[in-house]
Amino acid sequence: MFTLLSILDTTLPIKDPVLKFLIVLIIILAAPLLLNKIKIPYLIGLIIAGAVIGPNGFNVLERDSSIVVTGTTGLLYIMFLAGLEIDLAEFKKNKWKSVGFGLYTFSIPLVTGMLIAHYILQFHWMSSLLFASLFSTHTLISYPLLGKMGLVKNRAVNVTVGGTMITDVLALLILAIVVGITQGEVNTAFWLRLGVSFAVFSALVLWGFPILGRWFFKKESDKISQYIFVLVIIYMAALFAELASVEAIIGAFFAGLALNRLIPHTSALMNRIDFVGNAIFIPLFLISVGMLIDFKVFFKDFETIKVVFFMTVAAILSKYLAAYFTQKTFGYTKTEKGLIFGLSASHAAATLAVVLVGYNIIIGENEAGEPIRLLNEAVLNGSIVLILISCTLSSFVTQKNGLKLQEAESENHETDADPDNEKILIAINYEKTIEPLVNLALLLKSKKNKENIFAINIINKELNESSEKNAKKILETTEKMGASVDLKLKTRSRFDSDVSKGIANAIQEDKITDLLLGIDPERGFTPSFTFNLYYGYLRNTNTNVLIYREAQPVSTIVRHLVILGENIHHEPGFFHALAKIWNIAKNAGVTVAFYGHEDTIQLIKRIRKKANIEAECKVLKSWEDLSVIKSYMKINEGLILMISQRGMLSYSSKMHEIPNEIDGVFRDTNCIVIYPFVSDTDVNYAVRNVNNPDDFAEIGNIIGRIFK
Repeated sequence: MFTLLSILDTTLPIKDPVLKFLIVLIIILAAPLLLNKIKIPYLIGLIIAGAVIGPNGFNVLERDSSIVVTGTTGLLYIMFLAGLEIDLAEFKKNKWKSVGFGLYTFSIPLVTGMLIAHYILQFHWMSSLLFASLFSTHTLISYPLLGKMGLVKNRAVNVTVGGTMITDVLALLILAIVVGITQGEVNTAFWLRLGVSFAVFSALVLWGFPILGRWFFKKESDKISQYIFVLVIIYMAALFAELASVEAIIGAFFAGLALNRLIPHTSALMNRIDFVGNAIFIPLFLISVGMLIDFKVFFKDFETIKVVFFMTVAAILSKYLAAYFTQKTFGYTKTEKGLIFGLSASHAAATLAVVLVGYNIIIGENEAGEPIRLLNEAVLNGSIVLILISCTLSSFVTQKNGLKLQEAESENHETDADPDNEKILIAINYEKTIEPLVNLALLLKSKKNKENIFAINIINKELNESSEKNAKKILETTEKMGASVDLKLKTRSRFDSDVSKGIANAIQEDKITDLLLGIDPERGFTPSFTFNLYYGYLRNTNTNVLIYREAQPVSTIVRHLVILGENIHHEPGFFHALAKIWNIAKNAGVTVAFYGHEDTIQLIKRIRKKANIEAECKVLKSWEDLSVIKSYMKINEGLILMISQRGMLSYSSKMHEIPNEIDGVFRDTNCIVIYPFVSDTDVNYAVRNVNNPDDFAEIGNIIGRIFK
């Protein structure tokens, strides 16, 4: 032991990189394990640990460039995730509420701070304005807690995230103006430069980055390259923001918005982004924040104590009032108010940026020749204490109200986990179709269905359609894909002289509700597949049959055109099939355009009012000429056809020709063909049938169960 210590340099602060990183990893590992047992948010443990080991604590580690770089990445990561995980449909629906909260959470702290600074702390007006602006800012430091609870799509969270961008931009604009005034640069050229640079930055990130991302994801399928590309996008957007005189965190948030539709929330890439961020980058940011905290400032002098007291009270009270007025204005619940307050109460990165800029601006000298700073040392010390107190309070309040909301949602939607007893079977025969089929299954499955997804490969030794070795390879690849998104895929191979009969037997054994079949883009609808479809797969009358042919990654599709056969809404499986389309739209964050006959479209419009996705509804007099439909489509758009089987009310003889049409007219287009089930004999599936599609009350009941 003595020999080991003599080899390592253990003088404080520790310099050895291996030992430094080991200490940090131990903290990241231990904080959640210890604090979760006593129901304390692990975020607090990481911040306090940073304070204890930092330069103002026991000086175990320096807050050097390595800590700053990784900490900055963590902050940018939090803001990127906020933009990436936001429900854009819900965000657009509540955009004016976000604006309302943003104005509340900006103006109330600003007015409160100015009054305290000028009349109680005796600051002059310029210092008072800058001092007050730091109260308006906040950092979504407790956002990762909500990510773990699965609440990031909640309306209160959406509104808070949107409002955060508004208040931070306005507060940082004040910072730019104050700096300009102190340097004598606020003129027409200043405003023109600021406005043009921000407009160019916004257009470049929000319009240019999606084009770049879609091109990259089409060309590159390597998972590591895709993740590195995401990191490049985050830092590139942050850099562009700084060049536009905007804080880097705004750029990271805009990068999240730019990639929102390109990274489905159920995808393997999203799982990697979440995992690495929550495991490494975000904890490092919290530790770096803790290293700024100096407990000694509590006892430094009376002036510091006074400033600390008024800063803390003003910051927390004003953020609470903003949340309170938001609740009253928009009719939110008390729990949602608590969630808004918890998310917006924490002050960290933007607050520190404002304080440091103000502290470094010297506006004169006193009689002793000492510099007079725009914000004095007492404010600098007070901001450090404010970071500790506000982050601690934010974590507790967010966790408490998040758990309440989680329990309430669980009680209200007990049936949502599996409203149809949903069981999806992926039939895999070609290695090329594995990834497309698994990705599509992730998009169309119910939210909480993590175990009822099956994959099967049929081995027919007589025809040499698949060998045991090939089946093992295919299913192992499928299992790996499922594991990459924390999905328990149940795989099996089966010997059968007839592929369709082998699949039919699996459907009966596992009571499959949805059969997902893949078409090799190079082979198309082969005669054998088409024969198996009409005389095999479609005879499973209690099962939805979905056929998928991928021309480009499903994540790069910006809009799906959904063509609905005439009277299709009268079929027993219509609502179940429609729910799958709804899930694709929600999970991928894309727009769907429904085309169908008047009565079907009116029904879709009714459902759209209750179930929130970005949907367009258009009446199509005749869908049978698919070449005309192709002319409606633009690049990066996909086609979904919901048609019926022979002998059903909505069947048309033209439907029999659809495979040839897809191989011809739509050869370069992503296509999904859905055949809703035609029988409803199993009592487990009874909820999926609507006896009278014109009965709005009955439709409302179905919406409540499967379109949440």
